[in-house]
Amino acid sequence: MQRMKPLYSRDSQNQSSHIRIGDVLIGGEEVIVIAGPCAIESESQMRACAQAAKQFGARILRGGAYKPRGNPYTFEGLGEEGLKILKKISDEVGLPSVTEILDARDIDLIDQYTDAFQVGARNMQNFTLLKELGKRKKPVLLKRGMAATIHDLLLAAEHILSQGNPNVILCERGIRTFEHETRNTLSLSAIPLVKELSHLPIIVDPSHATGKHALTESMSKAAIAAGADGVMIDIHTNPEDALCDGEQTLRPEDFQTLMISARKVATAVDRFIA
Repeated sequence: MQRMKPLYSRDSQNQSSHIRIGDVLIGGEEVIVIAGPCAIESESQMRACAQAAKQFGARILRGGAYKPRGNPYTFEGLGEEGLKILKKISDEVGLPSVTEILDARDIDLIDQYTDAFQVGARNMQNFTLLKELGKRKKPVLLKRGMAATIHDLLLAAEHILSQGNPNVILCERGIRTFEHETRNTLSLSAIPLVKELSHLPIIVDPSHATGKHALTESMSKAAIAAGADGVMIDIHTNPEDALCDGEQTLRPEDFQTLMISARKVATAVDRFIA
């Protein structure tokens, strides 16, 4: 039976939700920066990326232990070994972590090592996974599917909320269009529209949206200006050698430059980046 007032909607809750990942609050005045490698390749690689993320102002650490790849012969992650590395480095640098989950059978395993679950674009409508995550209280970072409407994204969030987990953070990561110059087309209008329709916080992933490191800084600033509650950035000390998505990944020095300019934009729209 369909609810008269969806749990994601402002008809259900008018006040904007503030969601904690570890000790970091998303949805308040602070614009939260999540940074780290798209894929965890080794302990030394993860440590170098995490130290750069922490040094230049990221508040949450990202790192993929399981990677959904269209080509089954490419690197698909280190699995539990990667989770152990993420947990170790997260504790070392003092940043809470988020990692992607692909399968409901891995919930208990991943739950041991990370502070938030990420549901990627390909799994946005994996309703079995969403419902199982809804039975937990751990935050879920839910990415928009590459062909999903905003309404589709909100209904996907409803699957989690309806099972009792209120801790959902939405993520705009671009949609697939006829454009070939970028990986996807970043839909910045989704940010104010989601905020009008829903009380849930929304962040933006410009790295996966554009697929080009040269566009990450400008799209991050645009996202913050449009009202995003955070941005998620791919960083790597040697992008040319990255096992996953090196072309969209920033070097630490470029991430530092991004953070300097992003703070100025945040200040201009009466918010801040710590």
